[in-house]
Amino acid sequence: MTKKELIDKIKSANQSKIKFAVADIDGILRGKYIHKDKFLSAIESGVGFCDVIFGWDCNDKCYDNSEITGWHTGYPDAKASIDTTTFREIPWENNTPFFLGDFSDDPKYAGTTCSRSLLKKIARESESMGFKPLFAQEFEWFNFLGTPNEIYDSNFDELHPITPGMFGYSILRSSLNQHYFNDLFELLQKFNIPLEGMHTETGPGVMEATVIYDDIIAAADKALLFKTAVKEIAYRHNFMATFMAKWSPKLPGCGGHIHQSLWDTGKKQNLFFDPTKPDGLSRTMKQYIAGQLICLPEILPMFAPNPNSYKRLSGGDWAPRTLTWGIDNRTASIRAIPGGNKSTRIELRVPGSDTNAYLALAASLAAGLYGIKNKLNLDIAPTHGNGYLDKSNGVLPESLEEATKKMANSEIAKELFGKSFVKHFTLTRQWEHQQIDRNDPNWELKRYFEII
Repeated sequence: MTKKELIDKIKSANQSKIKFAVADIDGILRGKYIHKDKFLSAIESGVGFCDVIFGWDCNDKCYDNSEITGWHTGYPDAKASIDTTTFREIPWENNTPFFLGDFSDDPKYAGTTCSRSLLKKIARESESMGFKPLFAQEFEWFNFLGTPNEIYDSNFDELHPITPGMFGYSILRSSLNQHYFNDLFELLQKFNIPLEGMHTETGPGVMEATVIYDDIIAAADKALLFKTAVKEIAYRHNFMATFMAKWSPKLPGCGGHIHQSLWDTGKKQNLFFDPTKPDGLSRTMKQYIAGQLICLPEILPMFAPNPNSYKRLSGGDWAPRTLTWGIDNRTASIRAIPGGNKSTRIELRVPGSDTNAYLALAASLAAGLYGIKNKLNLDIAPTHGNGYLDKSNGVLPESLEEATKKMANSEIAKELFGKSFVKHFTLTRQWEHQQIDRNDPNWELKRYFEII
């Protein structure tokens, strides 16, 4: 649909309102409804959006350490640009038109606070090198009986998953909740977030889905919208969906694995695939993996952004914290998946489902490109067997506090993302660490359960 066709469609629609949203630093969509006349004007001139969305945390508590915005700046409007290519209609809201935006046209925020703008910058760098990045993120998440009021009123002491026991890939469990499964698959398709597959995972009430791969910006858009859409569809069934990395110490955590490959600009040749190699893995792919292994410890908060993230990265439960890679090895941090021209790719298994997709995908791509630009050799041998036990190449930081300090002082991080972004982002992660409440055993559930 051309921009003119889209404008004509909005003008002639019976709907008088438009919904649009932007992502904050945690990957939480902050949005509003506006009249379609205001929207048509905003397409050209942008729309004002209070910059407090970059000055508070996931619970709307204002940072006291931010330089970009705060009480000291008066929280002015930032200029949000609406991306008309993100147009879709919300099928569970009477097909209300929906758009995503970012702050790429506002220099104060584009390079410092806006995660979508950062991803666009890294994507442009990739394109300038002759690479078209195709990405997809897959998610695991738990589902619970009850409404937000019911669960909050119980102080999170009476959480009941929608199914009992451990039953991964269960046909029975998906049949038990087939109306929910059907709504997820079909409504997400109508919302232009087509799923490659969906199934139960091992754990009570846990599910996994993979969004079909796309160009990296569209893939990140779909990943953020997937999480919000799943939560909204769950509400319709009196369920609550949580994407916490580790909601219970007794159960596996929730991954947000990132599948990725580089193609030529015509998207005809997968540059990770080399049919002349015995393993089918190209030199470009191995340089990309080497870059990620070098960068992972330096930029870990972009893959593990919350204190809760590190409970998942405990060295097991399908969540690695070793600097390892392996061929089709799900215990390694990086799983190289050989195949043909269409399917050869890597799967980064470090990220949890609590990530901001814009940051996680930007960090994945930037780290891989770092390896290509510096012609790094993949000197680390592939791990065979249990990668959780292979600490020969080192391990990732054990806490958000440790990881944030490392990133704040990292020259690699500053080279990849710019000093201004690294400073703002690490200050927000320092703040997040400071919110730990050791006197309340349910503080993580109260803070992250619904919103993250």
